[in-house]
Amino acid sequence: MNQFFRLGLHDVAKRLRNGKLKPSVYIKSLLDRINELEGAVQAWQWLDRDRAMAVAKKADTSAAALRAAHPLYGIPIGVKDNIYTAGIPTEMGCCLYQNYVPDKSADIVTRIEKSGAFVFGKTVTTEAAFMMPSKTRNPWNFQHTPGGSSSGSAAAVAAGFVPGAIGTQTNGSVIRPAAYCGIIGYKMTRGLIGVDGIMPFSPMFDQPGVFARSVADSALLASSFAGPRSGISPNAAPLKNAPRLAAVRSPSWYLAGREARIQFEADISRLRSAGASIDVIELPGDFDRAHKVHRTIMLYEAARVSRAIRDEFRGYFSDFLIHALEEGDRVTETQFRDAVKKKNALQNSFASFMDRGYSAVITPPTTGEAPNSLHVTGDPSFCSIWTLIGAPAITIPTGLGPRGLPLGLQIISAVDEDNYLLATAAWCERHSPFKGLTS
Repeated sequence: MNQFFRLGLHDVAKRLRNGKLKPSVYIKSLLDRINELEGAVQAWQWLDRDRAMAVAKKADTSAAALRAAHPLYGIPIGVKDNIYTAGIPTEMGCCLYQNYVPDKSADIVTRIEKSGAFVFGKTVTTEAAFMMPSKTRNPWNFQHTPGGSSSGSAAAVAAGFVPGAIGTQTNGSVIRPAAYCGIIGYKMTRGLIGVDGIMPFSPMFDQPGVFARSVADSALLASSFAGPRSGISPNAAPLKNAPRLAAVRSPSWYLAGREARIQFEADISRLRSAGASIDVIELPGDFDRAHKVHRTIMLYEAARVSRAIRDEFRGYFSDFLIHALEEGDRVTETQFRDAVKKKNALQNSFASFMDRGYSAVITPPTTGEAPNSLHVTGDPSFCSIWTLIGAPAITIPTGLGPRGLPLGLQIISAVDEDNYLLATAAWCERHSPFKGLTS
């Protein structure tokens, strides 16, 4: 087996554009890797190997000018199965939607295709992109969860099946699985990128995100579907000067396992040694209620989005999902409106916090290593606050825990400061040596 599957997005894109690597040779490397590991990882909900190779062979004959004009020419991308793809099944992790094939793709898929990439396959999502576990397993240890709900996207990138993938986050569905699988997960500022063609769960929080194996690769992929108006640069160069960071344990600190606490302290120490100025500081006290506010809004909206289809097809959904949606049914409109007011106040509070001159906040992305279970997707608590306030967030892998599974560092910047977040994350990544999955 050749080793082209190990190439990062920037590297393989450059080789494909300049003709030094044929798309068919690259796709064969990925398919060989998938044939080796997919039986254990189970990252794909839909994958047509013959179609992928046919697309690649057609790209082999493209003119040099065509290749040069498309930044992601010939790049295969994994797309989470709650994102519509024209002519390709989109089953949303629900048996109700088995074999459903949309006739129109989501906006983000159309934009990626215009950049020269193509939908390689559909990656597994948990049921309705919530928290009911899927079939996917963590590539680092097949007995451990990869996280969710973007389970397949994270696992596919970590395993070397694709150089990049798209997911979505409504709570912790990009950051958590990326951290568990030892890769980059980047969630943009809420509203920066549209969600047309993505199955709704909680419209106030639903947002796309990307998975890659470096910060620079995540920026390149995000910029390809964000569009020029978003301002996301495809080039995430590290900050020239060391950042000023706020190390925040957050109201979720009591949930952090020993390995997460040790890793966070080690990350702080290492970044300080590299020149970063780091204040260990807590968020204002009003953030203690953030998780309740997030859950109230999320389940209120999800219950109303799903009510008609639940009334008709209740038996098609798991008890776990039904119970969560019924919790949302019990939230009154008055409680919902009060929660939205509190959310807005927390957004303002965080803006004031960042006005103290911090480049970014750093905090753990998870409570620890991926749980040793395939019946849970892990605790999203360390992600909820940042989803609630719509701030951009990214996780980078920084070490391994006692069970040999990845641990990471979550980095958050002010709303709409995505490029500054990426530059800060690239600086931290430079000083956080981590070797991805090698076997």
